[in-house]
Amino acid sequence: MKTLVLACIDGSSYSPAVCDAAVWASLRLDAPLKFLHALHRKQEVPSADLSGSIGFGARESLLEELAALDEKRGKLAQERGRQLLAEAKERARTAGNATAEGMQRHGGLVETLTELQDGIRLLVLGQRGEAASVASEHLGSHLERVVRAMHRPILVTPAEFRTPKRVMLAFDGSTTTRKGVDMVAASPLLRGLPCHLVMAGTDTAENRAKLDSARQTLEDAGIEAPTAILPGEAESVLRQYQRDQGIDLLIMGAYGHSRIRQLLIGSTTTAMLRQSVVPVLLLR
Repeated sequence: MKTLVLACIDGSSYSPAVCDAAVWASLRLDAPLKFLHALHRKQEVPSADLSGSIGFGARESLLEELAALDEKRGKLAQERGRQLLAEAKERARTAGNATAEGMQRHGGLVETLTELQDGIRLLVLGQRGEAASVASEHLGSHLERVVRAMHRPILVTPAEFRTPKRVMLAFDGSTTTRKGVDMVAASPLLRGLPCHLVMAGTDTAENRAKLDSARQTLEDAGIEAPTAILPGEAESVLRQYQRDQGIDLLIMGAYGHSRIRQLLIGSTTTAMLRQSVVPVLLLR
């Protein structure tokens, strides 16, 4: 089975950016593109005993009306999903991908993605979804659960996607980030783009050796790789470097050091995802 770029869309303001990011990735990877719209399973009609307050006949009539209303809502949700998928495919066609497909599935998003992940090369999600608060301190209600459940690279986009020209990999010398360097070197996704390697910490001989090794891996793959070791707290250091250097895509491991593995996706990663104004590529 050929792996694909799978993009999750809903009715949120983030869906156009998800479409644009997915088209960019599919063209760079030369991979098929499919849009997914997940419908929550239909809720059961309440079966509480209402006979104490209304008559039996009235109760039966009410339950029938509730069932009919639930069915109508389900049909409307399906039709709305089909329209969203049609709009996404048209946006993709206009952007240069004329073969994008759409898929509508019933069930929770996390469960659906878990079932599909063997065929996924890259998953694209919005920073927040239709049901999430637009406040910057909140992530999408599904995002953290998806990141925890999936074992595929995930591209998370803010409300606007711009074609990346400079990228940055948050490097800490861990197994995750060393694997991330290897993935970047081997993938056509970022080929030809400068990839800054940035470490937050002390400029020791050990850290410098790890960073130089990572830089050499990228340069051997033909990728320009400026490096920096900067003192300070990781979140603020990375964010400041991103602003100063005009970085328009961040690459991070989905988990940090072992001491914070008990957290959902690691404190630094969560913080960067929450406030990032550029796309974040999460590697597993």
